[in-house]
Amino acid sequence: MEYYGVVGLVLAVLVWIWLAMVMKHIRVKLGHQLPPGPRCWPVVGNIFQLGLSPPHESFTILSRRHGPIMTLWLGSMCTVVVSSCEAARDMFKNNDAALAGRKVYEAMKGNHNHGSEGSLITSQYDAHWRMLRRLSTTEFFVTSRLDAMQGVRAKCIDRMVHLIDEAAAESSNCAVDVGKFFFLMAFNLIGNLIFSKDLLDPEMERGARFYYHAIKVMKYAGKPNVADFFPILKWLDPQGIRRNTQFHVERAFEIAGWFIKQRMENDIVGNGNSKDFLDVLLQFRGDGVSGPYSFTSRTINVVVFEMFTAGTDTTTSTLEWAMAELLHNPRTLSKVQMELRSKISSDRKMEEKDIESLPYLKAVIKETLRLHPPLPFLVPHMAMDSCMIGDYFIPKETQILVNVWAIGRDPKVWDAPLLFWPERFMQPNMVDYKGHHFEYIPFGSGRRMCPALPLASRVLPLALGSLLNSFDWILSDGLKPEEMDMTEGMGITLRKAVPLKVIPVPYKGSPVAAAAAAVAGE
Repeated sequence: MEYYGVVGLVLAVLVWIWLAMVMKHIRVKLGHQLPPGPRCWPVVGNIFQLGLSPPHESFTILSRRHGPIMTLWLGSMCTVVVSSCEAARDMFKNNDAALAGRKVYEAMKGNHNHGSEGSLITSQYDAHWRMLRRLSTTEFFVTSRLDAMQGVRAKCIDRMVHLIDEAAAESSNCAVDVGKFFFLMAFNLIGNLIFSKDLLDPEMERGARFYYHAIKVMKYAGKPNVADFFPILKWLDPQGIRRNTQFHVERAFEIAGWFIKQRMENDIVGNGNSKDFLDVLLQFRGDGVSGPYSFTSRTINVVVFEMFTAGTDTTTSTLEWAMAELLHNPRTLSKVQMELRSKISSDRKMEEKDIESLPYLKAVIKETLRLHPPLPFLVPHMAMDSCMIGDYFIPKETQILVNVWAIGRDPKVWDAPLLFWPERFMQPNMVDYKGHHFEYIPFGSGRRMCPALPLASRVLPLALGSLLNSFDWILSDGLKPEEMDMTEGMGITLRKAVPLKVIPVPYKGSPVAAAAAAVAGE
C-alpha cells in the first residue's frame, strides 16, 4: 500500500510539472497575447478562485477585475469568457465561422466517443451539421408548419391549465409547484410535435419511462465533471457521470426507437403541413451519405432526444422565473393581468392570435430572458481555428463561454439592470432577441443560434398568459413578495434554487371559473 501511495504521489507531481510547463509554453509561444485573467495555479488552474457562487456569477465578478474578454484555466482547459456586448459583437460578426465549433463535455461523448454524431447541439460545424440546421429551419420551425400545429400547442397548454385547476380544487389553500406543471406541459408539447402523442399520459407507460431517463440525463449532464478539466482522468470517469449519462441516454434511445419502429411498421405518415416532426425525419432517413438530406436511424434518435432535453428545461426555467418575478413585483403582475383581461373576453380562452395585441405580456417575457437567460453561457463554443477577438489571440480548440447573464445585467448598457422592469421593452426601437442586438442575446447569435426561437416566441407568452388570465395567484404560508427566495440554482439551465409554490385561485371571469362553477352545481 505504501508503494502505491509513493507511486501515486510521484505521478501527481509529474502531472503538475507537465501542466505547468504546457501553460508556460502556450503563453510564451503566443507572446502573452491571450486575454488577461487571474493568475492560475499549476494543474488546477483557476478552479479554486471561482468561489462557491454559481459560475456565471463568479465569472462576472472576475471580469470586472480582468476585463470583458478574460482567460481562465479550468484545470488544463483553456477557456475564454466573453462578458460584454462589444466583445460578443466582435465574436459573432467577425469570427463567427472560426468560433462555431462546440466544446463537447465527457458526459455527452457516448460510449464510443461519437456522442455528438447527428447532434444539432453538439456536432462540430461541418456539412452534416449544416444539413441538420437547414432541415430544422425549413421543416421544423418554418412559419407554415408552426401555424399548422397551433392546435397542438393550445391543447397542451389547456391541459396544463386544467391540471392546475384540478389541483386547486382539492383544497382552497393548496399551493402548487408551478415549475412541475410547466415541465409537464413542455414535455408533452415536444411529444406531440414529434410523435403526435401525450407521452405523459396515464396509459403511456413507455412515455413515463422516457421522461424518467430524460430527467436523469439532464441531472447528470448538469454536474461539474473533473474529467472535463483533467484529461488524464477521462478513462477513469471518477464521478461516473459519463457512465450514468450514457446509460440513461441509451435507455431513452431504445424507447424512442420503439416509437419510430411503430411509425415505420404502420406506415402512418401525415400529408403536407400536418406531418409531425417524426414524419419529416423519416422522410429523409437513409444511409447518412446519399442525398442532400440523408441520415441514419441513430441520427433520428439523437435529434428526437435533443428536442426533449433542450426544449423542456429551457421552457420550464423561463416560465417559472417569469411567474416568480411577477409575484415578487405585485404591481407588474396587476398590470399584465389587467392587459390580458381587457383584451380577452371572459367567455373564451387566450389564443395565439392574441399575443400581438398584448405588448406588455411580451415585454414581461423579454425582461425575464434578460435577467434569467435559461443558458447563462449559451452552449459552449470552441475555436475551430485560431483567431483574434479585439487585440487578443484565441488559440484553436479554446473553449469560449459567452456570459449572457452578465451582458444582460451590464450597468453600462441597461438602466437599473437588477430591476425587473418590463417597461424598458415597451420603448420605441428597443432591442429584440433575434441575435442582432448583442446586448441582448438569450438565444445566442450567428450560425449556432437556437433554431427553435420561432417556436419559443409562441409558446412562452401563450403559456404564461393563459395562467395569468385564468387564475389569480397568492403566495403560500402568508409569505410576502419581498420575502421570496429568488436564489438561482444551476444545472443545465438556470433554474430557481427553491421551486416556486403558489396558490392558484380561478379568476371569476375566466372559462376555468365557469367550468368549476358548473361542476360544483352538478
